[in-house]
Amino acid sequence: MTRFLRRSFADLPGWAGADHALAFAAFRDSAPRLVKDQVPAGSLDIEPDAFRSAAKEAMAAGDLDGVAARSFFETHFIPLRILPEGAGTDTPGFVTGYYEPVVAASPVRTDRFRFPLYARPLDLVKIDDISRPPGLDSSFRFARRTPCGLLEEYPDRAAIEAGALAGWDLEIAWLDDPVDAFFIHIQGSARLRLPGGRETRVSYTAKTGHPFTAIGRSLVDEGELTLAEADMDGIRGWLAAHPERRQALFNRNRSFIFFREMPVDDPAKGPIGAAKVPLTALASIAVDRELATFCVPYFIDAPQLAVAGAPFRRLMIAQDTGSAILGPARADIFVGSGPEAGRIAGRIRHAADFHVLAPARLAESLAR
Repeated sequence: MTRFLRRSFADLPGWAGADHALAFAAFRDSAPRLVKDQVPAGSLDIEPDAFRSAAKEAMAAGDLDGVAARSFFETHFIPLRILPEGAGTDTPGFVTGYYEPVVAASPVRTDRFRFPLYARPLDLVKIDDISRPPGLDSSFRFARRTPCGLLEEYPDRAAIEAGALAGWDLEIAWLDDPVDAFFIHIQGSARLRLPGGRETRVSYTAKTGHPFTAIGRSLVDEGELTLAEADMDGIRGWLAAHPERRQALFNRNRSFIFFREMPVDDPAKGPIGAAKVPLTALASIAVDRELATFCVPYFIDAPQLAVAGAPFRRLMIAQDTGSAILGPARADIFVGSGPEAGRIAGRIRHAADFHVLAPARLAESLAR
Protein backbone atom coordinates (compact mmCIF):
# COMPACT_ATOMS: atom_id res chain seq x y z
CA MET A 1 0.00 0.00 0.00
CA THR A 2 1.32 3.44 -0.92
CA ARG A 3 2.12 5.63 2.09
CA PHE A 4 2.05 9.41 2.37
CA LEU A 5 4.31 11.24 4.82
CA ARG A 6 3.36 14.76 5.80
CA ARG A 7 6.06 17.35 5.15
CA SER A 8 6.38 21.12 5.24
CA PHE A 9 7.38 23.33 2.33
CA ALA A 10 10.60 24.06 4.20
CA ASP A 11 11.42 20.34 3.86
CA LEU A 12 11.34 20.48 0.05
CA PRO A 13 14.82 21.07 -1.41
CA GLY A 14 14.78 24.07 -3.71
CA TRP A 15 11.15 25.00 -3.06
CA ALA A 16 11.85 28.50 -1.79
CA GLY A 17 14.10 29.40 -4.71
CA ALA A 18 12.01 27.89 -7.52
CA ASP A 19 9.79 29.93 -9.83
CA HIS A 20 6.31 28.43 -9.56
CA ALA A 21 4.61 30.77 -12.05
CA LEU A 22 4.70 28.21 -14.87
CA ALA A 23 3.18 25.51 -12.66
CA PHE A 24 0.48 27.93 -11.50
CA ALA A 25 -0.44 28.68 -15.13
CA ALA A 26 -0.66 24.93 -15.84
CA PHE A 27 -2.80 24.37 -12.73
CA ARG A 28 -5.07 27.23 -13.80
CA ASP A 29 -5.47 25.54 -17.21
CA SER A 30 -6.70 22.43 -15.37
CA ALA A 31 -8.87 24.32 -12.89
CA PRO A 32 -12.11 24.37 -14.95
CA ARG A 33 -12.13 20.58 -15.14
CA LEU A 34 -11.72 20.34 -11.36
CA VAL A 35 -14.48 22.88 -10.77
CA LYS A 36 -16.85 21.08 -13.16
CA ASP A 37 -16.14 17.68 -11.57
CA GLN A 38 -14.69 16.30 -14.80
CA VAL A 39 -11.62 14.63 -13.24
CA PRO A 40 -11.87 10.97 -12.17
CA ALA A 41 -10.05 9.84 -9.04
CA GLY A 42 -7.26 7.29 -9.24
CA SER A 43 -6.97 4.40 -6.80
CA LEU A 44 -4.63 6.34 -4.47
CA ASP A 45 -7.71 8.15 -3.12
CA ILE A 46 -6.45 11.60 -4.09
CA GLU A 47 -9.99 12.92 -4.40
CA PRO A 48 -10.38 15.64 -7.03
CA ASP A 49 -13.27 17.25 -5.11
CA ALA A 50 -10.77 18.36 -2.48
CA PHE A 51 -9.04 20.61 -5.04
CA ARG A 52 -12.17 22.46 -6.17
CA SER A 53 -11.79 25.44 -3.85
CA ALA A 54 -8.16 26.04 -4.88
CA ALA A 55 -9.15 25.61 -8.53
CA LYS A 56 -11.83 28.29 -8.22
CA GLU A 57 -9.35 30.71 -6.70
CA ALA A 58 -6.79 29.95 -9.40
CA MET A 59 -9.35 30.76 -12.10
CA ALA A 60 -10.09 34.09 -10.44
CA ALA A 61 -6.47 35.02 -9.78
CA GLY A 62 -5.32 35.75 -13.32
CA ASP A 63 -1.60 35.67 -14.06
CA LEU A 64 0.71 35.35 -11.05
CA ASP A 65 4.43 35.97 -10.83
CA GLY A 66 6.73 33.48 -9.10
CA VAL A 67 6.38 34.98 -5.62
CA ALA A 68 2.59 35.15 -5.78
CA ALA A 69 2.39 31.64 -7.24
CA ARG A 70 4.51 30.28 -4.38
CA SER A 71 2.20 31.97 -1.88
CA PHE A 72 -0.86 30.48 -3.62
CA PHE A 73 0.41 26.91 -3.33
CA GLU A 74 1.63 27.38 0.24
CA THR A 75 -1.77 28.78 1.23
CA HIS A 76 -3.87 26.02 -0.30
CA PHE A 77 -1.78 22.86 0.01
CA ILE A 78 0.35 20.63 2.23
CA PRO A 79 3.16 18.52 0.70
CA LEU A 80 2.99 14.75 1.19
CA ARG A 81 5.99 12.55 0.39
CA ILE A 82 4.89 9.54 -1.69
CA LEU A 83 6.32 6.19 -0.62
CA PRO A 84 5.38 3.16 -2.75
CA GLU A 85 4.48 -0.09 -1.03
CA GLY A 86 7.50 -1.60 0.73
CA ALA A 87 9.69 1.45 0.15
CA GLY A 88 11.65 3.17 2.88
CA THR A 89 11.85 6.91 3.39
CA ASP A 90 15.09 7.00 1.39
CA THR A 91 13.68 5.11 -1.61
CA PRO A 92 13.25 7.46 -4.60
CA GLY A 93 10.84 7.30 -7.48
CA PHE A 94 11.83 7.68 -11.12
CA VAL A 95 11.33 10.22 -13.90
CA THR A 96 11.75 10.06 -17.66
CA GLY A 97 11.05 12.69 -20.32
CA TYR A 98 8.89 13.02 -23.41
CA TYR A 99 8.25 15.67 -26.03
CA GLU A 100 6.21 16.60 -29.08
CA PRO A 101 8.04 15.72 -32.32
CA VAL A 102 7.81 18.25 -35.15
CA VAL A 103 8.11 16.55 -38.53
CA ALA A 104 7.35 17.10 -42.21
CA ALA A 105 4.28 15.24 -43.47
CA SER A 106 1.88 14.95 -46.39
CA PRO A 107 -1.91 14.53 -46.35
CA VAL A 108 -1.58 12.05 -49.25
CA ARG A 109 0.84 9.26 -50.02
CA THR A 110 3.69 10.19 -52.36
CA ASP A 111 6.95 8.59 -53.45
CA ARG A 112 8.63 10.37 -50.54
CA PHE A 113 5.90 10.17 -47.88
CA ARG A 114 5.03 6.48 -47.50
CA PHE A 115 4.62 5.79 -43.76
CA PRO A 116 1.14 6.46 -42.34
CA LEU A 117 -0.29 7.60 -39.03
CA TYR A 118 -3.72 6.04 -38.54
CA ALA A 119 -7.03 7.26 -37.13
CA ARG A 120 -8.98 4.98 -34.80
CA PRO A 121 -10.67 2.05 -36.57
CA LEU A 122 -14.42 1.65 -36.08
CA ASP A 123 -14.05 -1.94 -34.85
CA LEU A 124 -11.72 -0.92 -31.97
CA VAL A 125 -13.73 -0.67 -28.75
CA LYS A 126 -12.85 0.13 -25.17
CA ILE A 127 -13.38 -2.68 -22.66
CA ASP A 128 -13.33 -3.09 -18.88
CA ASP A 129 -13.31 -5.95 -16.39
CA ILE A 130 -16.96 -6.67 -17.12
CA SER A 131 -16.86 -6.63 -20.92
CA ARG A 132 -13.39 -8.18 -21.36
CA PRO A 133 -13.76 -11.55 -23.17
CA PRO A 134 -12.42 -14.74 -21.53
CA GLY A 135 -8.77 -15.35 -22.27
CA LEU A 136 -7.88 -11.72 -22.94
CA ASP A 137 -5.25 -10.48 -20.50
CA SER A 138 -6.54 -8.17 -17.76
CA SER A 139 -4.13 -5.43 -18.89
CA PHE A 140 -6.03 -4.96 -22.17
CA ARG A 141 -8.27 -1.88 -22.27
CA PHE A 142 -9.19 -2.22 -25.96
CA ALA A 143 -10.40 -5.06 -28.17
CA ARG A 144 -11.75 -5.74 -31.66
CA ARG A 145 -15.49 -6.17 -32.17
CA THR A 146 -16.03 -8.75 -34.88
CA PRO A 147 -18.90 -8.52 -37.41
CA CYS A 148 -20.88 -11.01 -35.33
CA GLY A 149 -20.49 -8.86 -32.21
CA LEU A 150 -17.92 -10.90 -30.33
CA LEU A 151 -14.80 -9.30 -28.84
CA GLU A 152 -11.28 -10.49 -29.56
CA GLU A 153 -7.67 -9.32 -29.33
CA TYR A 154 -6.92 -6.56 -31.83
CA PRO A 155 -4.15 -7.09 -34.43
CA ASP A 156 -0.79 -5.98 -33.07
CA ARG A 157 1.93 -3.76 -34.54
CA ALA A 158 3.43 -6.47 -36.75
CA ALA A 159 0.03 -7.32 -38.27
CA ILE A 160 -0.96 -3.69 -38.83
CA GLU A 161 2.34 -2.72 -40.41
CA ALA A 162 2.06 -5.81 -42.63
CA GLY A 163 -1.24 -4.44 -43.98
CA ALA A 164 -4.04 -5.45 -41.59
CA LEU A 165 -5.67 -2.02 -41.98
CA ALA A 166 -4.83 -1.44 -45.64
CA GLY A 167 -7.79 -0.11 -47.61
CA TRP A 168 -9.69 1.14 -44.54
CA ASP A 169 -8.98 4.82 -45.41
CA LEU A 170 -7.69 5.55 -41.90
CA GLU A 171 -4.51 7.41 -42.87
CA ILE A 172 -4.41 10.88 -41.29
CA ALA A 173 -1.02 11.78 -42.74
CA TRP A 174 2.06 10.22 -44.29
CA LEU A 175 5.68 10.60 -43.11
CA ASP A 176 8.95 10.09 -44.95
CA ASP A 177 10.72 8.20 -42.14
CA PRO A 178 9.48 5.04 -40.38
CA VAL A 179 11.67 5.87 -37.38
CA ASP A 180 9.88 9.19 -36.94
CA ALA A 181 6.54 7.38 -37.19
CA PHE A 182 7.60 4.89 -34.52
CA PHE A 183 8.79 7.55 -32.10
CA ILE A 184 5.56 9.51 -32.58
CA HIS A 185 3.82 6.37 -31.33
CA ILE A 186 6.08 6.42 -28.28
CA GLN A 187 5.52 10.12 -27.58
CA GLY A 188 1.77 9.95 -28.25
CA SER A 189 1.53 13.15 -30.29
CA ALA A 190 3.28 15.24 -32.95
CA ARG A 191 3.14 18.52 -34.78
CA LEU A 192 3.04 17.99 -38.54
CA ARG A 193 4.35 20.51 -41.08
CA LEU A 194 2.36 20.05 -44.27
CA PRO A 195 3.10 21.34 -47.77
CA GLY A 196 2.45 25.07 -48.07
CA GLY A 197 3.48 25.77 -44.48
CA ARG A 198 0.29 24.68 -42.73
CA GLU A 199 0.73 22.96 -39.36
CA THR A 200 -1.56 20.46 -37.68
CA ARG A 201 -1.32 18.16 -34.69
CA VAL A 202 -1.99 14.49 -34.15
CA SER A 203 -2.78 13.32 -30.62
CA TYR A 204 -3.36 9.91 -29.08
CA THR A 205 -6.92 8.68 -29.18
CA ALA A 206 -6.69 4.88 -28.66
CA LYS A 207 -4.40 1.86 -28.90
CA THR A 208 -4.65 -1.82 -29.70
CA GLY A 209 -4.29 -2.77 -26.04
CA HIS A 210 -1.15 -4.84 -26.35
CA PRO A 211 1.55 -4.24 -23.73
CA PHE A 212 4.18 -1.59 -24.36
CA THR A 213 7.76 -2.82 -24.80
CA ALA A 214 10.65 -0.35 -24.65
CA ILE A 215 12.98 -1.11 -27.56
CA GLY A 216 15.83 0.66 -25.78
CA ARG A 217 15.55 -1.81 -22.90
CA SER A 218 15.58 -4.68 -25.41
CA LEU A 219 18.79 -3.37 -26.97
CA VAL A 220 20.41 -3.05 -23.54
CA ASP A 221 19.30 -6.52 -22.45
CA GLU A 222 20.85 -8.02 -25.59
CA GLY A 223 24.14 -6.12 -25.27
CA GLU A 224 23.57 -3.98 -28.36
CA LEU A 225 23.76 -0.76 -26.31
CA THR A 226 24.89 0.11 -22.82
CA LEU A 227 22.37 1.70 -20.49
CA ALA A 228 24.13 5.04 -20.91
CA GLU A 229 23.90 4.74 -24.71
CA ALA A 230 20.21 3.82 -24.76
CA ASP A 231 18.84 7.36 -24.91
CA MET A 232 16.92 8.59 -27.95
CA ASP A 233 20.04 9.61 -29.85
CA GLY A 234 21.65 6.24 -29.15
CA ILE A 235 18.59 4.28 -30.24
CA ARG A 236 18.26 6.33 -33.42
CA GLY A 237 21.93 5.76 -34.13
CA TRP A 238 21.52 2.01 -33.74
CA LEU A 239 18.48 2.00 -36.04
CA ALA A 240 20.38 3.97 -38.70
CA ALA A 241 23.25 1.48 -38.51
CA HIS A 242 20.99 -1.61 -38.68
CA PRO A 243 18.14 -0.83 -41.09
CA GLU A 244 17.70 -4.53 -41.90
CA ARG A 245 16.84 -5.25 -38.24
CA ARG A 246 14.65 -2.20 -37.69
CA GLN A 247 11.20 -3.67 -38.34
CA ALA A 248 11.83 -6.78 -36.25
CA LEU A 249 12.84 -4.55 -33.35
CA PHE A 250 9.80 -2.30 -33.81
CA ASN A 251 7.52 -5.35 -33.82
CA ARG A 252 8.64 -6.29 -30.31
CA ASN A 253 6.57 -3.35 -29.15
CA ARG A 254 3.21 -4.91 -29.99
CA SER A 255 1.34 -1.81 -28.81
CA PHE A 256 0.09 0.33 -31.69
CA ILE A 257 -1.30 3.85 -31.31
CA PHE A 258 -4.14 5.56 -33.18
CA PHE A 259 -4.45 9.32 -33.50
CA ARG A 260 -6.89 12.14 -34.05
CA GLU A 261 -6.06 15.34 -35.91
CA MET A 262 -6.21 18.60 -33.97
CA PRO A 263 -5.50 22.25 -34.84
CA VAL A 264 -2.44 24.12 -33.57
CA ASP A 265 -4.38 26.83 -31.71
CA ASP A 266 -1.41 28.11 -29.71
CA PRO A 267 2.08 27.26 -31.00
CA ALA A 268 3.52 28.11 -27.56
CA LYS A 269 1.49 25.34 -25.91
CA GLY A 270 2.00 21.62 -26.19
CA PRO A 271 -0.54 19.03 -27.34
CA ILE A 272 -3.71 18.18 -25.43
CA GLY A 273 -2.89 15.65 -22.71
CA ALA A 274 -5.05 12.90 -21.27
CA ALA A 275 -6.45 15.42 -18.76
CA LYS A 276 -7.91 17.25 -21.78
CA VAL A 277 -5.88 20.44 -21.33
CA PRO A 278 -2.83 21.67 -23.28
CA LEU A 279 0.51 20.55 -21.90
CA THR A 280 3.01 23.13 -20.64
CA ALA A 281 6.72 22.48 -21.18
CA LEU A 282 8.52 21.73 -17.89
CA ALA A 283 5.29 22.14 -15.92
CA SER A 284 3.25 19.11 -17.08
CA ILE A 285 3.85 15.47 -16.25
CA ALA A 286 2.37 12.17 -17.33
CA VAL A 287 1.37 9.87 -14.46
CA ASP A 288 -0.11 6.42 -13.93
CA ARG A 289 -3.78 7.05 -14.66
CA GLU A 290 -4.90 3.98 -12.70
CA LEU A 291 -3.31 5.32 -9.50
CA ALA A 292 -2.92 9.09 -9.77
CA THR A 293 -5.49 11.83 -10.20
CA PHE A 294 -5.14 14.30 -13.06
CA CYS A 295 -4.82 18.08 -12.52
CA VAL A 296 -3.06 17.65 -9.16
CA PRO A 297 0.25 19.41 -8.27
CA TYR A 298 3.43 17.42 -7.59
CA PHE A 299 6.80 18.71 -6.46
CA ILE A 300 9.56 16.62 -8.05
CA ASP A 301 13.08 16.65 -6.67
CA ALA A 302 15.56 15.02 -9.07
CA PRO A 303 18.93 16.40 -7.92
CA GLN A 304 20.99 14.40 -10.45
CA LEU A 305 18.92 15.71 -13.36
CA ALA A 306 20.21 19.04 -14.64
CA VAL A 307 17.91 21.19 -16.78
CA ALA A 308 19.00 24.72 -17.75
CA GLY A 309 22.14 24.21 -15.69
CA ALA A 310 20.41 23.56 -12.36
CA PRO A 311 19.14 20.48 -10.47
CA PHE A 312 15.56 19.66 -11.44
CA ARG A 313 13.43 20.72 -8.48
CA ARG A 314 10.10 21.84 -9.88
CA LEU A 315 6.41 21.97 -9.22
CA MET A 316 4.54 20.04 -11.91
CA ILE A 317 0.88 19.36 -12.74
CA ALA A 318 -0.40 15.86 -13.61
CA GLN A 319 -1.98 16.36 -17.03
CA ASP A 320 -1.15 13.28 -19.09
CA THR A 321 -0.46 9.55 -18.95
CA GLY A 322 1.55 6.92 -20.82
CA SER A 323 1.74 3.15 -21.21
CA ALA A 324 5.16 2.94 -19.54
CA ILE A 325 4.27 5.18 -16.59
CA LEU A 326 3.46 2.71 -13.84
CA GLY A 327 3.56 3.30 -10.11
CA PRO A 328 2.75 6.09 -7.64
CA ALA A 329 6.23 7.68 -7.69
CA ARG A 330 6.74 7.63 -11.44
CA ALA A 331 6.35 10.43 -13.98
CA ASP A 332 7.20 11.44 -17.53
CA ILE A 333 8.22 15.10 -17.77
CA PHE A 334 6.88 16.98 -20.80
CA VAL A 335 9.90 18.91 -22.09
CA GLY A 336 8.36 20.75 -25.06
CA SER A 337 8.21 20.56 -28.86
CA GLY A 338 10.84 20.04 -31.52
CA PRO A 339 14.25 18.37 -31.85
CA GLU A 340 16.00 20.18 -28.98
CA ALA A 341 13.21 19.16 -26.59
CA GLY A 342 13.61 15.63 -27.95
CA ARG A 343 17.32 15.58 -27.18
CA ILE A 344 16.68 16.69 -23.61
CA ALA A 345 13.74 14.34 -23.08
CA GLY A 346 15.63 11.35 -24.43
CA ARG A 347 18.31 11.70 -21.75
CA ILE A 348 16.00 11.93 -18.74
CA ARG A 349 16.15 8.72 -16.72
CA HIS A 350 16.69 9.81 -13.14
CA ALA A 351 15.78 9.01 -9.57
CA ALA A 352 13.43 11.54 -7.98
CA ASP A 353 11.52 12.19 -4.79
CA PHE A 354 7.81 12.83 -5.26
CA HIS A 355 5.58 15.04 -3.14
CA VAL A 356 1.91 15.47 -3.95
CA LEU A 357 0.39 18.77 -2.83
CA ALA A 358 -2.95 18.15 -1.11
CA PRO A 359 -5.50 20.43 0.57
CA ALA A 360 -5.39 20.21 4.36
CA ARG A 361 -8.37 17.91 4.92
CA LEU A 362 -7.25 15.49 2.24
CA ALA A 363 -3.66 15.59 3.53
CA GLU A 364 -4.91 14.65 6.99
CA SER A 365 -6.81 11.69 5.53
CA LEU A 366 -3.96 10.42 3.37
CA ALA A 367 -1.14 10.80 5.92
CA ARG A 368 -2.66 8.74 8.72
